Amino acid sequence: MELKKRILIHDIAKHLDVSIATVSLVLNGRAKEKRISDVLAERVLNYVNEVGYKPNQLAKSLRSGKTHVLGLVVEDIANPFFATVARLIERKALENGYHIIYCSTNRDTAMTKDILTMFEERHVDGYVLALPEGLESEVSALVRSGKPLVMFDRVLSGVPANAVVVDGATGMYEAAQHLLAQGYKSIALITIMHGQTQMITRRQGYAQALREHNLPELVSEIELDQEPAQIVGQMESFFQAHPHCEAVLFTTNYLGLYGLEALNRLGWSVPNRIAVISFDDNALFRLYSPPITVVAQPLEVMAEEIIKVLLTALKGAKPTNGMVLLQLTPKLLIRQSSIRPSESTRANLK
Repeated sequence: MELKKRILIHDIAKHLDVSIATVSLVLNGRAKEKRISDVLAERVLNYVNEVGYKPNQLAKSLRSGKTHVLGLVVEDIANPFFATVARLIERKALENGYHIIYCSTNRDTAMTKDILTMFEERHVDGYVLALPEGLESEVSALVRSGKPLVMFDRVLSGVPANAVVVDGATGMYEAAQHLLAQGYKSIALITIMHGQTQMITRRQGYAQALREHNLPELVSEIELDQEPAQIVGQMESFFQAHPHCEAVLFTTNYLGLYGLEALNRLGWSVPNRIAVISFDDNALFRLYSPPITVVAQPLEVMAEEIIKVLLTALKGAKPTNGMVLLQLTPKLLIRQSSIRPSESTRANLK
């Protein structure tokens, strides 16, 4: 099959017997500014539409220094939290004339370095990043180069980058206090093994609440680089090793989902046998019977603030202290999974 020849701006100028500069000025909306007649401008635009001319975006970006493309890097785009935030960011970016390239890191540092290199080679205008540990030098280099970027969900220690995060310590503290107010004493926390800052702060909130009531911590750290069945099995073993556990907090929604599967396998009913709260909401939590109490993150506000901070940076405006750090407040949504049943209800459910 013969490929159709690409129409160039030179071809348009030659056909219309005008200069390349004239065609370029019309296409860039500068006809009136350069006193090009309406008749000639209309003639150029009509012919452009007739032949289906498409500007060379790479050449255009090289001339302007802008690609109007943003690079978004998250842990796993299939994760409901990241998928929702990415969708909201994309919508708000499009409203402001920017497109998004998505990439997932799968918590792989080497892969993430390759992604950042690819974004640099594609001359993205800005970065929205939720990165694993081990990328401190790479992100610091981006900051020093003046590249507009915003980190979200977590930050990298010692990296002075713009960031939009959620106050996980307060969110988990309030969740633990809610369980304590229900009369639960043996409260477990299931988190991930990696030292991501958002997981550290959530654990700190849990620890503070128990410390104020002179209660011991009961923590299980899960290694995520294993098959789902192994994760569920690890949680089963943890619960079996701690039969006195009355309530459990999960630091992410995917841990919460794995945890519910483990509890179902053990036959531990919620909330009769054990109360459950998860950080991050999920549609399945609302559909589960009973519905699961969550610490919900303000995703719409998060996406809005990420784009707002990034657009400010793209315009070249610099905050007085050199960076922006916004901490958003999560909300405890109390559902049936964390409400302690009455003694009569517990007896009927046994």
